[in-house]
Amino acid sequence: MANSARQADAAATQAATNKASKYSQLASTHTFYPVAIETAHTWHSQAVEVIEKIGGRATVITGDPNETMYLFQQLSMALQRGNAVSFQSTFATS
Repeated sequence: MANSARQADAAATQAATNKASKYSQLASTHTFYPVAIETAHTWHSQAVEVIEKIGGRATVITGDPNETMYLFQQLSMALQRGNAVSFQSTFATS
């Protein structure tokens, strides 16, 4: 990404644009939110929006006002674990 050095969310924005384009044929029957998160934990604005909506609905069900925060934490941990596995697999096994 050429713009990644200049703009914090450039890679996430490009990934979100690519995903929206890929699934554009579903627009008449589905609501689509591209969830794009950069390795440095920069979230695309639509990803933040949909996670907040899901967290808000979970709060209504459970009554716990921290549901949105928990969801963000879980997704952040999943990203970190994925990054660790990807990084670890670059080492020689012998």
